[in-house]
Amino acid sequence: MGLHLKEGADDLAENHEINVTPFIDVMLVLLIIFMVAAPLATVDIKVDLPASTAKPSPRPEKPVFLSVKADQRLFLGEEEIKTESLGAALDAKTQGKKDTTIFFQADKGVDYGDLMSVMDALRGAGYLKVGLVGLETARQK
Repeated sequence: MGLHLKEGADDLAENHEINVTPFIDVMLVLLIIFMVAAPLATVDIKVDLPASTAKPSPRPEKPVFLSVKADQRLFLGEEEIKTESLGAALDAKTQGKKDTTIFFQADKGVDYGDLMSVMDALRGAGYLKVGLVGLETARQK
């Protein structure tokens, strides 16, 4: 609520105009922050994923991605790790929260035995919530 002063008058009249400039300034700053932060939230490891017709589940705020490339290299986020140090690396990434969902993605060319050895290492480290990542395809009726 603003006040308007008139010269020579003893009464102060109310001005009923809303000042939206601070609101617009805040919204523009938030827009810029989200435009800068959005590309940083993606994982840049290129993996040739198989397709799936399953309904996608919602993505958490800070997902933990575990990737296996076609040459059997293992990545946690964008950092390459060894299978032997998977438990320690996951504990550091999740602050020891064993109920964190680990999003597991593997290249089409990865051998089933190699995939199962990584899954066994996850289970051995105590991470039982594993989400498998795949590409979406059109559903057939």
